[in-house]
Amino acid sequence: MGEIIRLNNIIKRFYVGQPNELEILHGISLSVNEGEFTSIVGPSGSGKSTLMNLIGALDRPTEGTYYLDGIDVEAAADADLSDIRNRKIGFVFQTYNLIPKTTALSNVELPMLYAGVSKGERRRRAVQLLDLVEMSERAKHLPEELSGGQKQRVAIARAMANDPAIILADEPTGALDTKTGRLVMDLFHKLNEEQNKTIILITHSPELASETDRIISIRDGNIVDDEYLNGKQIDLNQWKKEGV
Repeated sequence: MGEIIRLNNIIKRFYVGQPNELEILHGISLSVNEGEFTSIVGPSGSGKSTLMNLIGALDRPTEGTYYLDGIDVEAAADADLSDIRNRKIGFVFQTYNLIPKTTALSNVELPMLYAGVSKGERRRRAVQLLDLVEMSERAKHLPEELSGGQKQRVAIARAMANDPAIILADEPTGALDTKTGRLVMDLFHKLNEEQNKTIILITHSPELASETDRIISIRDGNIVDDEYLNGKQIDLNQWKKEGV
């Protein structure tokens, strides 16, 4: 499997040159291979959301280099970066981010509209994706008519719209009950195992992280641990005591 993400000595500062300049990431280096299911874990304020924004090409590093599937993100023009993001990465957020007055079907079609996919093909693929996440019967429903778990499944279908190589999920079960969260995680496993999607899960939950192939722990803007589980069990109680 080839490398799909590489960050080299990434530093991220805010308010650069001002008295309140703040450095959040202090030289992050990591790579992710195609088909990996990786979790990035850390407490609130650790820098994991800032790191997610950089991996998702929603923001650019202050220093360092980031290659996304061989493309130098720092060197890309804004318009090119938007296109890269739309085609290479599918986003799943804790708050779903669905368009309120638009049906589930139309929400799934939206990324394909931006990508220039024809109307007929958009509809065909959206129907197919809603079937994949077992939401076909709710295709014509508005988000307000859906439960939290149903909204998240629509969001996952939308993330898959342009067949991205990477799914970036930020606390995707954070607003869900345990049973519904289980359904969402099962869906991520299915996408990873059956479609070889590279999945990066941002979470503060050791339980969720323990289901992934690899756990990258971040604290105070630095990577403090990077472990491939290779099927082994981790001591969740000890992990929690260490404040990850």
